[in-house]
Amino acid sequence: MRIISGIYKGRRFQLPKNLKARPTTDFAKEGLFNMLNNRIDFEDIRMLDLFAGTGSIGLEFLSRGAAHVDFIEQYPVHASFIRKVAQQLKNDQITVIQADAYRYIEQPMRRYDVIFADAPYADPQLPSLPERILSGNLLDAEGLLIVEHSSKMSLDAHPGFIETRAYGSVQFSFFQHPKTETDL
Repeated sequence: MRIISGIYKGRRFQLPKNLKARPTTDFAKEGLFNMLNNRIDFEDIRMLDLFAGTGSIGLEFLSRGAAHVDFIEQYPVHASFIRKVAQQLKNDQITVIQADAYRYIEQPMRRYDVIFADAPYADPQLPSLPERILSGNLLDAEGLLIVEHSSKMSLDAHPGFIETRAYGSVQFSFFQHPKTETDL
């Protein structure tokens, strides 16, 4: 795994052999961050990496200036790997929480400017993620939710849907809190 830009650009980390995660491809990650560079200011944001796996996306946010990244990862091997990377980077702006992501979003500890969710593609709860996140207090009022999913799934029916970007078989759907008449 490598970090593609920012202060940790070019840093590579050897993934454990017993990792169950499906890391986001460099092609998809580069496409995502090229688009995000034109949409958000990375400086000083609080970011949540749900279903963190290798932590690749959250680490990329950190490398680009995020003030803090929380990683939620259920599997001990994955959480341990992210902690090890944080130690190697000598970065204390990282919190790794070993927990079920769905339980975490039901009882948030803080609000985030950006949330990235990469649930397993076959997870039957994945289509409910945008609603579950946007209906709670997890995402800041002006925040951005990004859900990674397979090209076989469409999440565009949610009222907070903005757009989907496809990079091969990987898709990223973007959401914000829907605007109400009182917001206008």
